[in-house]
Amino acid sequence: MSARKIVVYDTTLRDGAQGPDVSFSAADKERIARALDWLGFDYVEAGFPGSNPKDAELFARLGAKPLTHARLSAFGATRRAGGTCEDDTNLAALAASNAPVWTLVGKSDVWQVAKVLGTTTNENLAMVEESVAYGMGQGREVIFDAEHFFDGYARDAEYAVEVCLAAARAGASWVVLCDTNGGSLPSSVRDGVEAVCRALRSTGVVTRVGIHTHNDCELAVANTLAGVLAGADMVQGTINGYGERCGNANLVSVVSNLTLKLGMVALPEASLSRFSELSRTVAEIANLALPVQQPFVGHGAFAHKGGQHVAAVLKHKDAYQHIDPTLVGNEARVLVSEQSGRGNILAKAREFGLELDRDDPQTRALVNHLKELEHQGYAYEAADASFEMLVRRLRPGYSAPWSVVDFTTQVRKNGGSVHAEATVKVEVAGAVYHTAASGNGPVNALDAALRKALSARFPALDDVSLHDYKVRILNGDAGTAATTRVLIESGRGATRWTTVGCSANIIEASLLALVDSLEYAVTIAPQEQS
Repeated sequence: MSARKIVVYDTTLRDGAQGPDVSFSAADKERIARALDWLGFDYVEAGFPGSNPKDAELFARLGAKPLTHARLSAFGATRRAGGTCEDDTNLAALAASNAPVWTLVGKSDVWQVAKVLGTTTNENLAMVEESVAYGMGQGREVIFDAEHFFDGYARDAEYAVEVCLAAARAGASWVVLCDTNGGSLPSSVRDGVEAVCRALRSTGVVTRVGIHTHNDCELAVANTLAGVLAGADMVQGTINGYGERCGNANLVSVVSNLTLKLGMVALPEASLSRFSELSRTVAEIANLALPVQQPFVGHGAFAHKGGQHVAAVLKHKDAYQHIDPTLVGNEARVLVSEQSGRGNILAKAREFGLELDRDDPQTRALVNHLKELEHQGYAYEAADASFEMLVRRLRPGYSAPWSVVDFTTQVRKNGGSVHAEATVKVEVAGAVYHTAASGNGPVNALDAALRKALSARFPALDDVSLHDYKVRILNGDAGTAATTRVLIESGRGATRWTTVGCSANIIEASLLALVDSLEYAVTIAPQEQS
């Protein structure tokens, strides 16, 4: 018996774009749409035609070069109360988009019909049925989103189901039940989906059921799975769960659970292994940090920190992980911190090709030194490059390529502009180089001065660039005298590495992280590219 197929409908470009701090350009949306298309998503909802120039531009782009696999959907509402489909500007915008699929949203809750639409229940049924039939008459596939379905089912189950049947009778290919306010529990979702599935079967129509949930109770993924288990064959959601208020169901988690836990077919098998890349790409386009603990795809999703956990993982990799992380394109990681034992250090060093002897006094000294540094405020969980430099520097025979003997920085305001200057003295092989440089800030000036002093001897620094700079105050009660932790992400081409510095002086903390980054670039990063 073949596995059950679940249809995947993505609304990142519309519902996801309504999330706080999410703002996509038309080019951003096109890039995401084509990534989803390439991975085999069944439907991509591009937006609300006629609502803004950005979405109009996107539909034009996707019309000029259509998606190859996914069906393109345009989102809109049923006709207005008291009007006609032929005179409805919203339906006209849908037609003008030339999208092959219309997703029409309509009320399925008697309270919403009376209080929000301000019309009668019979008129609402007519709005749904006529609008779906109009879209079908235009030669489009029509998906009906039953808005507020589960709230409506709790108030008046008979009417909520009748709205869905009205859409089905008019020819909708899918009736999607929406937990619009995100307040339903899985048991309620199960009951509502089962009721609509029974009603549709009794009428003999071929309309199928979908599920669309929001995350206001942090149950969107659970509710989506409950809907599928109750009979829904389509899941709607967004990448990373982006969406209004608390967000939508995260399709990355939904599809991973459907495939890996429930044995269903949702996307091509190879696509699942690109989920971590997809999740991080969409987060990058949205200019949002992906939560470290994002299930399945976060950098910490398969990270092990406690010494007891790491000791178990070293014996068997599945001791503390529910799946093989490579199935979703992720990887297991060992974190090092004040909780680390020798097992963490050994495992982490092994990631860098460094074999340490567990019983070697140097290993024990490294563990103690690491814990002392963490007590001072250092954190290596997100700074692998600094950790690797720490291990290498403590090994016999390692010699740093340079050392910073002295530095000064100065910031001054001249008229309407602010200037920063830095001088450094760097010792290389017994010779001291004294250089100065300016920048738009003291860290930028220090970076420029260091490179000026070192680039002639270390040309590998020429193509190293800084990608991110983060500052964390560790003891806010100390005010401006607080200890500061600085993380610097640097890179060469597609290779990235992160370093950390810590000090009560933010400039010194920045310099420490910067020196680690540059030293890593000339001693280790080239080896990774060879």
